[in-house]
Amino acid sequence: MRIRAGTAVAAAIFVAAQPRMPFAVGAQGKPVARKMTAGEVVALIQKNVGVEWQKETVDTFKGGNAQTPVTGIAVTMMATMDVLERASAKGLNMVITHEPTFYAHLDTPEGIEASDPVWKEKREFIEKHGMVVWRFHDHWHMRSPDGIEAGMVHALGWEKYQTKENQYLFVMPETTVKKLAEEVAKKLGSSTVRVVGEPGMKVTKVGFSPGAAGAEHEMKALERDDVEVLLVGETREW
Repeated sequence: MRIRAGTAVAAAIFVAAQPRMPFAVGAQGKPVARKMTAGEVVALIQKNVGVEWQKETVDTFKGGNAQTPVTGIAVTMMATMDVLERASAKGLNMVITHEPTFYAHLDTPEGIEASDPVWKEKREFIEKHGMVVWRFHDHWHMRSPDGIEAGMVHALGWEKYQTKENQYLFVMPETTVKKLAEEVAKKLGSSTVRVVGEPGMKVTKVGFSPGAAGAEHEMKALERDDVEVLLVGETREW
């Protein structure tokens, strides 16, 4: 049995900060605060993420220049045009996104020409407004606990139900699939939650697979004796 929930953070701007390096030398040799560059922001993330940085990764700059001084940071699940426009309007010129900016996992659209008006408009907006877009995907998932999963668990308030043996398994007070779906929709602010299975089925054992873990992973989860209902972000319909 599966519940499909939309990602509540898909187009939200979470952080509006002005990162600064401690000092630079200004007029008459006086120390002044200076803005960090986008590259320095990324270097701090790499230093503190808690996992070894991989050479082969999609966690790279997708737009803009690493030497750009950062006036503010917007953190989002997807760098949609709406997010880019709102970030720019607030003076936030660096966007850290989890998912692709240009419509495919490697940010090189499949079957789309570089002259495509939608793709072109997005690239030109980033360039015109001096923005920097950097993706933070692989290494956030590599953390233990997985960064996305931990954030979703916190949003749902399910920490107290999480098993010690497996961060993706939960044992909660008995409820029905329907009530569980309603709880998830309310807490995530999601207008659409799909339920596949019997809504009245009573459950206590929940498997959680946010994002798009893949059909094989989800099928194996459903075969487990300690999973009565599987909550997923995205799944293969067929």
